Amino acid sequence: MNDGPLIVQSDKTLLLEIDHERAADCRKAIAPFAELERSPEHIHTYRLTPLGLWNARAAGHDAEQVVDTLLEFSRYAVPHALLVDVAETMARYGRLRLEKNPIHGLVLVSNDRPVLEEVLRAKKIAGMLGDRIDDDTVVVHASERGNLKQALLKLGWPAEDFAGYVDGEAHPIALDESEWHLRDYQRDAAESFWHGGSGVVVLPCGAGKTLVGAAAMAHAQATTLILVTNTVSARQWKDELVRRTSLTEDEIGEYSGAVKEVRPVTIATYQVLTTRRKGVYPHLELLDARDWGLIVYDEVHLLPAPIFRMTANLQARRRIGLTATLVREDGREGDVFSLIGPKRYDAPWKDIEAQGWIAPADCVEVRVTLPTNERLVYATAEADERYRLASCTHHKIDVVRELVEAHRDQPTLVIGQYIDQLDEIAAALDAP
Repeated sequence: MNDGPLIVQSDKTLLLEIDHERAADCRKAIAPFAELERSPEHIHTYRLTPLGLWNARAAGHDAEQVVDTLLEFSRYAVPHALLVDVAETMARYGRLRLEKNPIHGLVLVSNDRPVLEEVLRAKKIAGMLGDRIDDDTVVVHASERGNLKQALLKLGWPAEDFAGYVDGEAHPIALDESEWHLRDYQRDAAESFWHGGSGVVVLPCGAGKTLVGAAAMAHAQATTLILVTNTVSARQWKDELVRRTSLTEDEIGEYSGAVKEVRPVTIATYQVLTTRRKGVYPHLELLDARDWGLIVYDEVHLLPAPIFRMTANLQARRRIGLTATLVREDGREGDVFSLIGPKRYDAPWKDIEAQGWIAPADCVEVRVTLPTNERLVYATAEADERYRLASCTHHKIDVVRELVEAHRDQPTLVIGQYIDQLDEIAAALDAP
């Protein structure tokens, strides 16, 4: 027992006392493998999950590092069963590998024969596999590369993909650093991705994820498809690429609701790709319009479901996902891991803040009490309606107005959950 800031519990939750003098060091140490669940005033709750541990393993962390971190910062004795579970869970990653066999093509190889025998008995996997080559190797149907990785993840045996990637159609792309320089963490992120061939880079907002994408494109030197959330992002990407790379405006196309340009570098919105007409997605042909060497997924935590289905068929293409968080509202983090790729690089925002690259952030929670009449409505409402009632109470508008007034001469961004609520706040503030 020591005076650490962390309490490690047998249910795999980690409780971090944020007022402790070693809290900052502990937060940094556990960030690569623990997921933040709740962050109220004094105690932040993290959780150990198989996916979080496998992401850490893919990013180069091993079980010994995780165990040592828990032992170093824990205030009380760490449950032995939890330490054993951490080691066993992380050891599951890489027992199965996808490789390219010179004779048989795509194959699944295991360094642990009982594991291979276990997955071969799974009914969902049977149709994805071909002949057994030897005791440790089985043929995989090439078209099932993505689906197999999804299925293996659900079975608890995530496969490492060493089957390689096609280079795609060559196209010269170079960073133009005459008036700027790639930051060290941006360069490290791009190189970590390139070494892995596919995967996700996690950087905080404002840390320059677009430049990491540009650096990945300079590594690939190939035609690139960039998928973004909306047309505003598409134009921001284009402006940045023209300004920071050797690409010209004529080499970059926009593929959105208003414009349909296919060029060596094409920026498409998720919305247009997932537009469905009469049961089909007419714009998915964009994926075959060129022999893409690289696909960039911006804000990968917002990927819509049809994009996952399409990505299952793009496993031979290099893929990089960019995001500030791997947490998704729909719980499909496993699909990001198996189809886009595991986390290759993660820079905690506190590190980048300390280096002066992003502004310091103070997080303050202001609690608003519901008035009596609204409390009665809330108490009698259905469970799925309560969140909206609490979110949209008119008393919040008064608080927002006071906060904006307190920062009158500073740029202010108000973020809300519901459009009609934002309309009301905009009217109250006389703001766009």
